[in-house]
Order: sequence, then C-alpha cells, then structure tokens
Amino acid sequence: MIYTITLNPSIDYIVRMKSFTKGITNRTSSEEFYVGGKGINVSVVLSELGIESTAFGFVAGFTGDAIVSGLERMGVNADFIRLRDGNSRINVKIKALEESEINCQGPDISEEEFGLLLDKLSCVQDGDTVVIAGAIPKPLGNDTYVRILERLRDRKIRIVVDARKKLLTDCLKFKPFLIKPNKQELSEIFVKDMRDDKDVIECAFELKKLGAMNVLISLGSDGVMLVDSNNKVHRMENVKRRIVNTVGSGNSLVAGFIAGYDRTGSYEEALMLGTACANATAFCSGLATREKIDDVVREMKEHY
Repeated sequence: MIYTITLNPSIDYIVRMKSFTKGITNRTSSEEFYVGGKGINVSVVLSELGIESTAFGFVAGFTGDAIVSGLERMGVNADFIRLRDGNSRINVKIKALEESEINCQGPDISEEEFGLLLDKLSCVQDGDTVVIAGAIPKPLGNDTYVRILERLRDRKIRIVVDARKKLLTDCLKFKPFLIKPNKQELSEIFVKDMRDDKDVIECAFELKKLGAMNVLISLGSDGVMLVDSNNKVHRMENVKRRIVNTVGSGNSLVAGFIAGYDRTGSYEEALMLGTACANATAFCSGLATREKIDDVVREMKEHY
C-alpha cells in the first residue's frame, strides 16, 4: 500500500483573467476549484494510473468536508484526522499575464491531534511506501517530519520526501528511498547557483552521501534528472507543447516515478513515467488525467 501524508491540505481556487491590475476590481474569465496539497496530488495522480493509495492528514470545517468528498469522487481513500476548530485553507491561484498565488495558513493542529496521526501510522507494514510532502503548518514544530519518520523507523518501507531546505535534509538520516528537490531548492540547500548540470549532479551526490538513495531533480523547462541508488545519472527531456499549468507537476513526477518503479523495478521506466506525468499535468488545467498521461508516454517513446 502507498500512503501519502499532507499535513495542510487545501482547496485551490484558480481564477483566470486576461490581465490583473492591483488596486481595482478585476473580473475573471473563468474559475476552477481543485483539491490541493502535495501529498494529495500524489494520491490523485496515482489513482489516475490505477494504483490505490490512502491519503493521511488533517481537515477542518466545511472546506475539509469538500476536500474529503472531492478525493472520494476521484477514487482516493481519504483517511484524515478531523480537527475540532477552524477550516481547511483555500489557496488562490491567479492566472493572468503572470501567475500569482495567495497561500493561506490553515487551521491550528494541537499536540493531541498530531498524536492521532502518529497512531494511524500503526497500519503501515513492511513493503509499503510512505510519501511525505509539503510544508508544515505553523502550529507544528520543525521536527514534525522527523517525528513521523521516527515512528516508522522499525519498518522496512520506502520513504519518499518532497520538502524544502531543512525539512528535507533533516529526513536524510532515515535513508529515504526517494527525495525530489527542484533546481531552486538545491540552490537553497547548498547556498549556490545551479549554473549547469555539473552543479546539479554534484549536489545530488552530496544528498546521497547524507542518506538519500535516489535523488530526483525537476529542472523546469530543462526536464528531469535522476541520480539513482547505483550512482547512475539519468536525464529526461520534456515533451515540447504549450504549458497551461505548472501547479502539481512536481507531485505528478513523484507519483509517476513511484508507479513506474513499482511496476517494473526499472529506474529508466520510472523516470519516463514520472516525466510523462509531470508533462501531462503541465498541459492540463488541473492534474494529469490517464488519457493525457498515455498520450504523452506514446510521444516520449517515439522520441526515445
């Protein structure tokens, strides 16, 4: 079983307009709502690929109800802790001549409620995969991911971490199966510019020395790179099409990689499916659909 953990899920409210001007009333040309959060996005794309997963995390209020019902409609098993107070957040994504985002804080989570999540982890068994992704809500401490992984330390599971800066590096001592920084996040961790592939590869190997088995790096328009557990470097280019949406592409990359590796045990196949999922999301208004993923995979196989 694959479990995803999203501590602060959201409803993403996407508004599209021809232009956005500060200080006046702007009118939209269209609006869309999506259930959001990095771990949730992984679960949704896995569902499109026909792979079952269970989404853990916290929800609150009427927006929390909408998140759970939305996931259930998409075939995701939503097993969230319901918080006593507050509402799950709504994030606003403005799509105009430029993209802007307003990400809200979300509800408070008490120590008692966090303990309920730790208790849920008792169902995780040897051979399972646990994906931890996204930022930590403000009321929880910076050691939250470490506390989760400490609870899982005695089990032979695949750990996948998609987080930034110290949140990511603190998890490396648990020897995660996969981590997925992007180019900018590598720059933040190592406080240096990623001028070319050589810089990216050097930083990936440093992360492996600290404990990561596989380092998957999203390079934006330049594609994807993987430094695998055998220290082999893989590179995959993007399909050249018009980009509609960048939100969720990194999470789609993680989902596709996990699915591809589970099915084949091949890093090459995992990287191709991961890249295809990331591209398919970039070509959609929301997350990738199975139809779009299959279409991109066909084009990539013709190219490679």
